[in-house]
Amino acid sequence: MRDFSWKYFSMTGDVDAYLLYKEMMIKDVDQLDEDEEPEAEPGDWVQ
Repeated sequence: MRDFSWKYFSMTGDVDAYLLYKEMMIKDVDQLDEDEEPEAEPGDWVQ
């Protein structure tokens, strides 16, 4: 969907297509953040 909206925007200059593209980019970044495992805190280390 992101690729389509970018191609459509680049061909037409339609602002709504660009806004859809940006929305998809933000959702992709948010999803990547959720998929990351939390890093261990120093107090969580096993010695």
